[in-house]
Amino acid sequence: MLLLMAVESMTALLLPTIMADIVNNGIIRGVLEGTPYTYYIVQMGLLMLAVTLFSGLAAVGAGYLSPRISAGAAMKLRRDLFVKVESFSQKEFDSFSSASLITRCTNDITQVQNLANMAARMLFFAPIMGIGGVIMALSRSVAMSWIIALAVIVLIGVVVIIVPIVMPRFRILQTMMDNLNKVARETLHGLMVIRAFGTQDHEKKRFDKGNKDLLDNSLFLNRVMAIVNPMLAFIMVGTQILVIWVGAQHIAASGLLIGDLMAFLQYCIQVIFAFMMISMMIVMIPRAAVSAGRIVEVLETEPAITDPTTESNFTGEAIVKFEGVSFRYPGAEVDVLTDINFTALPGQTTAIIGATGSGKSTIAQLLLRFYDVTSGNITVNGAEVRRVKQESLREKIGYVPQKGQLISGTIASNIRYGRPNASDEEIAKVAEVAQATSFIEDYDSEIGQKGGNVSGGQRQRLSIARALAKNAEILVFDDSFSALDFQTDVQLRRALKAHAAKATVIVIAQRVGTIRNAEQILVLDEGKIVGRGTHDELLLSCPAYNEIASSQGAEARKGG
Repeated sequence: MLLLMAVESMTALLLPTIMADIVNNGIIRGVLEGTPYTYYIVQMGLLMLAVTLFSGLAAVGAGYLSPRISAGAAMKLRRDLFVKVESFSQKEFDSFSSASLITRCTNDITQVQNLANMAARMLFFAPIMGIGGVIMALSRSVAMSWIIALAVIVLIGVVVIIVPIVMPRFRILQTMMDNLNKVARETLHGLMVIRAFGTQDHEKKRFDKGNKDLLDNSLFLNRVMAIVNPMLAFIMVGTQILVIWVGAQHIAASGLLIGDLMAFLQYCIQVIFAFMMISMMIVMIPRAAVSAGRIVEVLETEPAITDPTTESNFTGEAIVKFEGVSFRYPGAEVDVLTDINFTALPGQTTAIIGATGSGKSTIAQLLLRFYDVTSGNITVNGAEVRRVKQESLREKIGYVPQKGQLISGTIASNIRYGRPNASDEEIAKVAEVAQATSFIEDYDSEIGQKGGNVSGGQRQRLSIARALAKNAEILVFDDSFSALDFQTDVQLRRALKAHAAKATVIVIAQRVGTIRNAEQILVLDEGKIVGRGTHDELLLSCPAYNEIASSQGAEARKGG
């Protein structure tokens, strides 16, 4: 591509010289000597035509390759950014909003791509044209070189004035787009809640404010750019008029030939056009620079959770141990969990219950290493979780989050998400255990975005089936039965007990009825374990558990 642009620029520089020779040595000489120079004119004209054709082909080739190169670079950058985001821990997701990450993966990369598309040609083509044009112009007339210098100085002055004005505004523009995307995303995701509370007008005002701010900033930038283009055109036309006026005086004084004046004018236009292209690039660079900075910010962010350089091996059974674990969220002043100690054994269910905000879900997040412990150790199968690769750790765990997240696709593809090679029989079996067969008519039925076309209970059951299909040694249910009715809850737990008889099961729940038959129940209060035992033992020994059971009625207080 660089070769094509070099050919394009060099041939463009030859054309004014050929034209000057035709005028000076062909037309004017023929008129003065009274001798027709038709052969010379035709010969040079054909040469000029060939050079023009060659230049055009080079321009077409460069124009074809430039977008392909910039689009390919943008594709790689977009992939690198996506892979980087996938490696983020929960800490990084807390730092970057999802709306901002989406903007960086789309709009910001598009800005960089647009600049790269133009830069691939302009930053190579324009300097050759500018420097070459100056040299060729001086070869025709040194006396008029001050005109080129004056035009370039004026162009540089315009750029120096404009860039400091637009640079901060472009940075604000991208931040405004983040905010607008955030409002739109929140509104679309929470549309049912908004309608239920009748707050459509409030959300419209929020969106209109962000939209109006973005409009005002965009209008300011467009107005500045609207001023720049006429200024550049004025400089171009003014320079041509000045060249013709000064050149006419030199011709009258017999200091310049007409052909040389025409060539000088063409070279002057090429030089100014080259500087105009560079000026346009300089005006475009601020916005792309802001976008590039936002992309680099993500790419250079080091995840808080990283894989060890030397990996430990899993050496034992699927035993989960929390040993003196304390945890504090980044930036927080107090621990969410304090001195957590327990062991979850294979073939048993370890249940965790407590008030909202007591740290139950944090235990699941630490086990899966979405966060690292502040102090203490967590071991799985004899290996400390920080000493094994995250992928290896999570392969051993089937996880069902509080909010069942489904992926666009079919019911079968969602259940197979953690184990793509699961057979149809295995899919049907785990769906039966998860009590999902009651609403599944066809495993090829489509699931909408985020599972929007199924109910909350159905979404939970499909999430449970997905975890079971993984055949993991450890199953973690983070309040995964909350949307189920009592009858379905009982049937699911009974089927789960038989299906996962050898697995280490950890159940986080709000309902006592869900965990009543667990071999070990941990009661959390303000991040500390205040009770440990079976259901019957805790009713007698743990006031906090007794209070939870009493608040849920006589059924919750019944023995296992």
